[in-house]
Parts: sequence; C-alpha cells; structure tokens
Amino acid sequence: MMTIKNSPASQPMLSMTGFAATESRFTGGLLLIELRAVNHRYLELNVKIDDNLRQFEAQVRELLQSRLGRGKVECRINLKSDAAVANLTLNPEMVGQIAQTLAALQQHFPQAQPVNLVEVLKLPGVCQTESIDTEAMAQSLLNGLSQAIDELIAARQREGEKLKQVLLDRLQGVREQISIVKPLLPALISQYQDKLTTKLREAMQAEDDRVRQEIVLYAQRIDVDEELARLNAHIVEMDRILTAGGTMGKKLDFLMQEMNREANTLGSKSVAIETTQVSMQLKVLIEQMREQIQNIE
Repeated sequence: MMTIKNSPASQPMLSMTGFAATESRFTGGLLLIELRAVNHRYLELNVKIDDNLRQFEAQVRELLQSRLGRGKVECRINLKSDAAVANLTLNPEMVGQIAQTLAALQQHFPQAQPVNLVEVLKLPGVCQTESIDTEAMAQSLLNGLSQAIDELIAARQREGEKLKQVLLDRLQGVREQISIVKPLLPALISQYQDKLTTKLREAMQAEDDRVRQEIVLYAQRIDVDEELARLNAHIVEMDRILTAGGTMGKKLDFLMQEMNREANTLGSKSVAIETTQVSMQLKVLIEQMREQIQNIE
C-alpha cells in the first residue's frame, strides 16, 4: 500500500517587535510580568527582576532563551506582597539589640534628638513576615512568564503577517518593473541601429559590416538578460522563503543585497530614460523591503 507524505505545514513569520503583560497570583502575593521586544541582530535579554525574586533569574533567562529567537527583549518582573497574608510582626531579639545600642548612645550624647520609631521599623530584620512558599512562588513565576511569552509570540506573529503582506506587495512591484524592461530592449537596439547607421554614413560613408559590428557591441553592452534572470531567481527564492515561514530575517536580508546588486547593474547598463527609471524604481522597492526585513526574526 502506497503511503502519501503530507508536505510540512508552513510556520508563521514572526516580527521581532511585540509587547505582553500578565499577572500571576500565588498565596502571599501577585507577580506582574512585562515583556517588550524590538529588533536586534541576535537575542539580547535585559531582565529586571524584583530583589525578592532574584534567586529565580537564571530560570527566567533559561525559559526566555528556549522560547525566543532574535530580538532585544526586556523582561520586567515585580512582586506585590499580599498584606492580608503577610501578618507583620516585630523581631524581639533585633528590637532588644537596637534598644540597648540606643541606650548606650544616649549616655554619650544626652542632647541628641529622640529616635524616630518609623525609621527603626525600616531597619533590616526589625519586622518579620510569615515565610512565603518558595516553591509555589517559583511555579507561579514560571507559569506567568510562560503565558507572557505565549502572548508576546502571538503579538509578533500578528505583526509578522502584516510585514509579510507588505513584502509580497513590494515583490509584486518588482515583478511589474522587470516586465517593463525586457520588451524595451529590441526597440532600443533598433533605435540605436537607425541612429548609428545615419551618423556613420554621413560622417565616413561606413560600410554595412562596420555598422553591424557597432550594433553587436552596443547590444552586448546593454544586454541585461542575466541580470533579469537573476532577479527572477531571487523573486522565486523569496516567495519560497515567505511561504515556508519560520526564521528568515537573515536569509531575506542577503537576498535584498543580491537584488540591489542586480538593480545597480541594470542602471549602469541603461541607455534610455525608461530603463533608468525602472532601475531607480527597483532600488526603491528593494530598499522598502530591506527596511521591513530588519524587523523580521
């Protein structure tokens, strides 16, 4: 029995720009997680995490690196403690040590102002809270971060679809410009033949063989078949990459360099205003695509 293999489904095209924000609650507090991403040559992480969560920073970075490809990503994670659960209490041992120290200082500095108790409460270790379940907090953090990453990827995918449509529109513009050039070449050669024949015969009574040689050389100089063929090949490859989806930014950027090279060569071989205009329009379209591609993962 013959087995039919299904072609692999195309992957979504992702922009490197996106934003996501989530909240994750656990017994003892609330985690506020924000992710912001912009374009970058590689993955650069900037993790700004609450001091009380610093022990989980390595796990946060590992999760981000496993889910994201390219881009400059800023991750902010803040902790809001639940006052209803905290049950703030004094640390008797610490308070006793502070009282003894203040009493000793008062003997040496009797004219000193009284101590502000609010400032005493701010000293490290004076107040105690019920210990937070570290495992529950860690699980809540990773779940919330995973959800934020999902939302960021979804946002980047939506932006990627918009960029894809822009590229397809510009690519169609390139096709249209190429279709303008090729029919012009025979007419340009014919015009040059008539002009050259008239001038040479008037100036030096040149023979037909001399005229034909000049025309052949001219035709070779303005021949852009290779450039047009390579441009068409690049268009086919770009179509293939866009259809396949996935990570493609660097591939497309390379294609833009190659397409721009062909457009420049087309301009350098131009002998008529029509082909010069086509070359300029091609370079404009290619530059517009290149700008958009800078933001594709």
